[in-house]
Amino acid sequence: MQAFTTVDSAVIPLDRANVDTDAIIPKQFLKTIERQGLGKFLFFDWRYRDGDPAAPNLDFVLNRADLRGAQVLLAQQNFGCGSSREHAPWALADYGIRAVIAPSFADIFANNCVQNGILLITLPQEVIDALFRVAEDAPLQVHIDLAAQELRSADGQRYSFDIAPGAKHKLLNGLDDIQMTLAHADAIRDYETERRRQMPWLFREPQNG
Repeated sequence: MQAFTTVDSAVIPLDRANVDTDAIIPKQFLKTIERQGLGKFLFFDWRYRDGDPAAPNLDFVLNRADLRGAQVLLAQQNFGCGSSREHAPWALADYGIRAVIAPSFADIFANNCVQNGILLITLPQEVIDALFRVAEDAPLQVHIDLAAQELRSADGQRYSFDIAPGAKHKLLNGLDDIQMTLAHADAIRDYETERRRQMPWLFREPQNG
């Protein structure tokens, strides 16, 4: 997956609490196991009128012309609650979202985001409210530096954020759990070879009859 080092982007201010995974990507789009192509269904029921992609809801923030190409989503508390569907971060990533800023996130959703290269930044509610106030009328540009664990806004504010060391390592290096395991492929191979040497009876083919 794509490594996360720094991002410079406007923020997309989605001022809603308890946004669940069914709102992020509705159930009718869960039939695929492909990660690509889901971005067009992101926030589908809010983004389009009557489920018609030809009829965008111009009141919804994702349809703002001045935010096209923005890579950072600003949200309210408990973002990503609901089911554990991994399609939710797939849709965010495919749309181009690299980071989400909120006061809190659902645990399973948070883990799925790390596995898909999306940085989640948890900041106090008062900071989130201040960012929303600034972003309300015009795009708010931010710079995110994962190594420094810092977010800087164009109005001169700096905010430090916490992140688990394991999650930080995965994001900085573009590694999911499978890739982390494959990094130890030689050690695993050596272990299996030695195990076969010491306990060959465990690996014998069963005798017929």
